[in-house]
Amino acid sequence: MNFTEEAFVFSAGGEELLGIIAKPEIPQDCGVLIIVGGPQYRVGSHRQFLLLSRRLASEGYPSMRFDFRGMGDSGGAMRDFDNVADDIEAATAVFQQTCSSARRVVLWGLCDAASAALLYVQATGDFRIAGLVLLNPWVRSEASLAQTHIKHYYGQRLLQREFWVKLLSGKMRLLESARGLIRDALKARKSGVGAKSEFRSFQDRMADGLRHFQGKVLLISSGQDYTAKEFLEYAGANAAWAGLLSTDGMSRVDIPDADHTFSSQAQRSSVENATLDWLKRLEI
Repeated sequence: MNFTEEAFVFSAGGEELLGIIAKPEIPQDCGVLIIVGGPQYRVGSHRQFLLLSRRLASEGYPSMRFDFRGMGDSGGAMRDFDNVADDIEAATAVFQQTCSSARRVVLWGLCDAASAALLYVQATGDFRIAGLVLLNPWVRSEASLAQTHIKHYYGQRLLQREFWVKLLSGKMRLLESARGLIRDALKARKSGVGAKSEFRSFQDRMADGLRHFQGKVLLISSGQDYTAKEFLEYAGANAAWAGLLSTDGMSRVDIPDADHTFSSQAQRSSVENATLDWLKRLEI
């Protein structure tokens, strides 16, 4: 399907932001707002967001990508992923103004952009948001990273022939490796439910956003990514996330050979196809 691209400037928090919309000739009534994880700008790693936007538009779905304040060609100071709600709200508004057919909006985000999407719906309850596409959400804390290292890194290392060859040949510093394992074990043990921290707070708010979201959700996970493993471990063990990944509104796609940013053409195509298949089901 033919589509056009239009660049424009809009305002958020008194600053000018740059956005680009890809508008199909015959658009669907659901548009996709691509949220950029940081620190990046609207094109994305290996042109991922640009290519995704164009693929969506070629299939009839209006799409918009933009630079947060302080990134790319947008003005203002750079801000963390948990402080971009005003930018997302402004982008959603201008998306619908510029593309009037997009009565419903899906937020699409990778890594901390997925986290930002959950934090946005938790903070605003924005009725315009019909769905979320979350790729490898970011829930990083010292404890959760340590738990992931113990289960996936150290566990795999013990099964590798290379590890034992280095160990038995004396090329590996055994004491140093043991100290690393002990250090991670102690960090993981500190992850008690009663722990108080800024990270715990944003994780709980993400869970709250997902629990009360009325729309549909697509979760895409990379099989070869520690951020994805960390999220799944955390969501499976933390009480605030209990049952959230298996609700009726949740669809899941796991791409076993994918890295964090889906950097190969095959991985990128898998993400695009999964997103489009889910969007078609969202129309029903």
